[in-house]
Amino acid sequence: MSVEHAVLITVADQPGALNQVTEVFAKENVNVTSLEVVPHSDELRQLSVEFTTDSLPATIKKSLESLSVVSSVEMTSSSTSIYGKRIIIMGAGAQVGQVAVGAISEADRHNIRGERISVDTIPLIGEKELSAAVRAVVRLPRVHLIVLAGAIMGGEIAEAVKEIREQNVKVVSLNMAGSVPDVADLVVSDPVQAGIMAVMAIADTAQFDILRQQKRRY
Repeated sequence: MSVEHAVLITVADQPGALNQVTEVFAKENVNVTSLEVVPHSDELRQLSVEFTTDSLPATIKKSLESLSVVSSVEMTSSSTSIYGKRIIIMGAGAQVGQVAVGAISEADRHNIRGERISVDTIPLIGEKELSAAVRAVVRLPRVHLIVLAGAIMGGEIAEAVKEIREQNVKVVSLNMAGSVPDVADLVVSDPVQAGIMAVMAIADTAQFDILRQQKRRY
């Protein structure tokens, strides 16, 4: 059975460096699940790579260290094991804050019991800005659910909600004007309760199945 691992690789900032690293992964039968390039200095870049493999991590580390473009290799814990599942709350600032109160307090209860759930917020207004933010969540790591908080949302935002739901991202909406509540998985009137139910919807330690609640309004 493949096991999830993570590694930080510091490489020279030069053409072909990433190709050499990925060649090692290919030879070791590594399946890369996440890769991020982070500036380290003017001459170096750091690759944060998460992967699954049946090979021994020590063997992969040794192969990477043998590359001339690599200056250091550090095996580390994956972001999934550290930060776990991710919820993003977006919309009008005051309501986003209230949803966050509920989500963070509920996440605390589950994380104490061994769960890993993190909560992000981004206050945004405007149909263009919000629809772009909704669509972008599928490009972010570990996002399982978003909460849309505001007084009115529809149009292109609703279309974006439909798109991400097709990619298995759950959507909780406050009970607001517009068409977004009609296309969300769950609609909740109270923002604090919306945050609580959002966490319960993705927590392994909660007795709550959002699929059984779909299209219901609270």
